[in-house]
Amino acid sequence: MIFLQSGGLFEATRFAGPCEVSRGTIANYLAALEATWVAHVVRPFSTRRSVEIISAPKIYAFDTGFVCYYRGWHELREDDLRVLWEHWVLNETYSHLQTPVVRYWRDKRGHEIDFILVPRGQKPIAIECKWKAKEFEPVSLKAFRNQYPEGPNWIVCHDVDNSYTQHFDKVKVEFMGLGEFPKRLNHLFPGSRSPSERG
Repeated sequence: MIFLQSGGLFEATRFAGPCEVSRGTIANYLAALEATWVAHVVRPFSTRRSVEIISAPKIYAFDTGFVCYYRGWHELREDDLRVLWEHWVLNETYSHLQTPVVRYWRDKRGHEIDFILVPRGQKPIAIECKWKAKEFEPVSLKAFRNQYPEGPNWIVCHDVDNSYTQHFDKVKVEFMGLGEFPKRLNHLFPGSRSPSERG
């Protein structure tokens, strides 16, 4: 049931009733899924500002093939690919970093950033996942940078072969694709290793 909403906000109380168990039991089940890497639990990034979501995590299944099977996706539509692309970016992040702390950001007005990374001693990196670069809208990113002005902004796109930079008012945004994203991860987290380097 959890994986039907893979990539969405997780509220334990929504599952407790139908499963006829307590909220604490649901939380324990989720902890077991996270510990065994069956699910990635992405918690909110916040400095506990009154305008931010600070408690509800987002849950992602461990594998895009599993997501397709669980949802009964045999022929993928473009909307399905958009969902799976976000999972791919998260999986790449985990595979290229030894100890990543991946967060997401959302405020109470509905602005949301897919993923936030905070390298030690550096400013937060905002990451948006877009199947096509033209689908990016800067509204949520501007809202985030209004609260946290400094740090890189990456838009990871399926249809971008050569990275490029674009400005949206005062917000500098870097668009990148499959080849560039892992390189950026390894550069900003120098203790990390790519899968090939791990042997």
